[in-house]
Formats: sequence, C-alpha cells, structure tokens
Amino acid sequence: MNAFHVSSPAFCATLLLFIANVWLCHGITRHYRFDIRLQNVTHLCKTKSVITVNGKVPGPRIIAREGDRVIIRVVNHLNNNVSIHWHGIRQMGSQWADGPAYITQCPIQINNSYVYNYTIKGQRGTLFWHAHISWLRASLHGPIIILPRRKQSYPFPKPHKEATIMFGEWWNNDTEAVISEALESGGGPNVSDAYTFNGFPGPFYNSCSRAKGMADTYKLKVKPGKTYLLRLVNAALNDELFFSISNHTMTVVEADALYVKPFNTNILVIAPGQTTNVLLKTKTNPRHKTYLMAVRPYFTGSGTFDNTTAAAILEYEMPPSKSSSVIRNIISNNLPRLPSINDTSFVANFSQIFRSLNNAKFPAKVPKTVDKHFFFTVGLGTTPCPNNQTCQGPNNRTKFAATMNNISMALPTTALLQSHFFAQNAGVYNTNFPQFPLKMFNYTGTPPNNTNVMNATKVLVVPYNANVELILQDTSIISAESHPIHLHGYDFYVVGQGFGNFNPNKDPANYNLLDPVGRNTVGVPSGGWVALRFKADNPGVWFMHCHFEVHMSWGLRMAWLVLDGKLPNQKVPRPPADLPKC
Repeated sequence: MNAFHVSSPAFCATLLLFIANVWLCHGITRHYRFDIRLQNVTHLCKTKSVITVNGKVPGPRIIAREGDRVIIRVVNHLNNNVSIHWHGIRQMGSQWADGPAYITQCPIQINNSYVYNYTIKGQRGTLFWHAHISWLRASLHGPIIILPRRKQSYPFPKPHKEATIMFGEWWNNDTEAVISEALESGGGPNVSDAYTFNGFPGPFYNSCSRAKGMADTYKLKVKPGKTYLLRLVNAALNDELFFSISNHTMTVVEADALYVKPFNTNILVIAPGQTTNVLLKTKTNPRHKTYLMAVRPYFTGSGTFDNTTAAAILEYEMPPSKSSSVIRNIISNNLPRLPSINDTSFVANFSQIFRSLNNAKFPAKVPKTVDKHFFFTVGLGTTPCPNNQTCQGPNNRTKFAATMNNISMALPTTALLQSHFFAQNAGVYNTNFPQFPLKMFNYTGTPPNNTNVMNATKVLVVPYNANVELILQDTSIISAESHPIHLHGYDFYVVGQGFGNFNPNKDPANYNLLDPVGRNTVGVPSGGWVALRFKADNPGVWFMHCHFEVHMSWGLRMAWLVLDGKLPNQKVPRPPADLPKC
C-alpha cells in the first residue's frame, strides 16, 4: 500500500489551498499604535496646543479588509483621561472595545494604555474613530477604511483612485474650556471659528487665512476623465453640513459602511457621525484647472452656530500645453451654490433618496415583524439654576438640558458594561428607562408649561434577538431642530420618516420594508420623526446619543442593555486583563 507523505506535491498543494482559503475568509491581523499627546498647530493666525494622535490632525488612517482583526494600542500621554470609539464598528464578540467612557469602559488614565482588539465582520466602506469623552473629539479623530475581502470587488465601477476627506472644525479656544463654561453658566457654548477639510480651513476666513492662501487650504489633485472614490466623513462637533463641488456631479454609493443604490446629486447633506462614499467622474475637457469644494452648516435650532463657509480646491493635473484657463484669484463667487442654512425640505428629500442595494449578495435584512415597540421623544428642556441663582439658559432662571423621554442621562462613575457583566449595578444604574413618554403632549406644537427634565442613569433592557422598532420623535419644547442620533453596536434600517407627530394608526402603512437604507447615525427631522428597525443580536450595553456634542453634554443620551443569548457566541465575553479601571 502506498503511503501519503507530507512532502508529496498533492499534499503541499492542498495545504496551500487551505491556507489561502483561511486567509481569504478570515483575514489577517493588523497592528496600530496611537500615541495621544499635545502638539502645537496654527490656523487663522492662532497657534494653540492641540490633542493629536501620532502628531496628526486628523489622526492616522485605520486601513483593513472585511474579516481582518485590528489591534490598536492607545497610549495616553495627556493630563486628561481619554477613550477612543470606533464609530460604526459592530463589535460583535468584542464588546469591550467599543470605547465610550463610562458606558463600555472606564477611560484610559494619564500615562496608561489600553489595547482595543476587534474583528471587522460583515462591513465594508468608510467609518471613523474618535475620542468619546467630553469634547476631545474636536481634534482626536481619523478615518477607518474597510476594503472588501481579497478577490472581491466593489458593487460599482472600480475607481482610478480614492481620497478621504474629513470635515471638521477649528476652534481658537480650548474646547474643554468652552463646554466647561457652558455647563457652568447653563447657556449655549461658544461656537467654532472655522470649518475644515482634513484640518485646513481654506482661504475665506480672516486676513491671515487669505494671506496664507493655498498653504492653509486642502487640495485634491485629479486627472481629466477619471473616476475617483471620495470617502467623506463629518467629524464636526455640532454641525450638520452641506457639501458640493462647483460644476461637478457626484454619485452616492455607500453610507455608514453600507452600500446603497447609486444616485446622482450635486449637493450632499452629512450629519456629525455620518460617512458617505461618492464617485466623482472628472471632466474630460475641464474649462478651468481648479474648482472649489465647499461646506457650510445646516441649522434649524434657536441658538448660535458657526455661520461660515469653508472651501477646498479640486485641481486638475494637465500638461501646460493643454492647460485651460486657471482661476488665479479664488473668490467666493466661485463657490458652488448650496441650500439655505435652514432648508429642512431639501434635507428631508435628500435623506429619503437613500435605499439599500437589497440584492442577493447584499440583502436588506429588515425585520418584517416586531417583538418590541419603543417611542422616544428627543429634544431640549431645562433644569433649575442652583440655589435660585441667575443662569444663562431660558428666562435666566434655568440651564439648558437635553433628553430622551424626558430623561437627561447622568453618566455613572463606573462603566455600565462592567457593572452589568459582574452583576454590580446597584447604585450605578436602574433598568426602568421609559419605553414611551411618561407624559403625552403635542410634541411638535405648543410646548408644555413645565420644561424641567429628570436627571437619572437608566438603561432599557431588551431580550437577545428581539426584533425592535423605535420611533424617534423631535419636540419643540425649546425649539424644534434636527438631531443626528447614533446607536453603538448596531446598524438599523430607516423604514419611515415624516414631519409633525408620528401617527401609529396611519404612518406605518407607508413604511419601506423592501429596501430601506441601513445606517448607524440618522437625522431626526426638525419638527418630525423617524422610524427604525433592527434585530437585537449583539449582547451588551450600547450607547445611543445625539452626535451634537453640546446636546450629548446636556444629557441627550441613553443606553440599551441587550441580554445574552443561550449559546456561547451569544454572550458578552470576559473583559480583557488591561481594561481601564475607574
């Protein structure tokens, strides 16, 4: 009888094929190190110490493929505690790596480190990472680029090149001082001094900015007749943004790391926490060598906001002999036309265009039946000034607050996930977060006389694998305004939205249960509502909050406690040994 030796060609070929299949299916491990420290940065004639990762703002890119394991050692060299959230990563089986301070983990203490360890499962596209404590994410943020598995392609034409553009803000003042002063006074915080493209404010701000010209302006160089994939991220603290490129059309192909049915647009709306991938087909014979890209805010509230426009340059690379006329002196007249600051109808119409691909490879797994119905009001309210003092909130007798179902969440001093895992929740949180408003009123009509809120630390308990429907209803208690709501640990389907008060007897008949868009961050319409569905298949404690930092600081946040399932892979694993201590 012939023996089969390990050195035989057949065995070696089989072994190599097995290794290749494992590599293709399970990915590789990618290692990163984030050193967080202060560094001087200058914009708008102002030099200040800025919190950076590896000396960069925005910080370094995380690049991985679907199926890869990502390990990031975060080292804190600051005099502040810090934590990092990997925004949009589902964290299936890696719940301790999600990052929000006092929800998933205690923050990383001064001169300490923590290793975030997670595997990217079923996601591809663009996400981003950012600090998740106080207002540190003003400068602590960077992109996460998730490529398809090897041997797999995009569901759209392969681009010539890719570029990542992060929209942010420049603050002349220290953002930690800004929010500390606002919380102390009870009024609205000061606003940013400029919007930025990849950290650059562009040429249209003060005389110093104009004098520096292109040195303080982001440039995207392109070639004629090529297709570019632009990965767009809104990392701004408090502003939804309109974005456009003068005389160019974009094709939207992905949102929040989920592919969408492609559609063309000249103008994008992107809320803080949202990401959008677009294809840009450059002109074959451009009339100009340079075109302006611009962002400015969409704002519907009653307070102050950064009412400025930032610009960047789209520059064509052409031989001198074929170079067309050049816009030598960039002026604001060359800016693309953008909607008015408060164009709510444009925003609503734009958001309703998004549809999931819903094909055999990328199906829309929207729950068709619902096990748990929830209804949350979201909006502003007030708390009394302490000791009958005068404050800078409404009527000078109150401080601004923000709530879900009239609960303004107080952060605990011990992480909620840790308390839940070790069954030590006594004195940390209660499990009676209201499933519906405690008091019904005309949510988008005349506000109630009593605008005071309840301060508490409550979670909402949901059984594993339950099909959830959640209605988020804006209120006009202080003023109606849009709220970008982000849910950690999950993608959800946006099955409906509208203006006014949600009508449970009529509105569900108009739900889109065929190809609703999947998101991790959704804008609740100003003076309206949005309906979401998801399957609670990821056990743990998951933060949900407004991605306007000022609203989150005022308490517009809550947490879902999704219980363990029966199987080992349906349970929260034990915490890592280096989990930060409070």
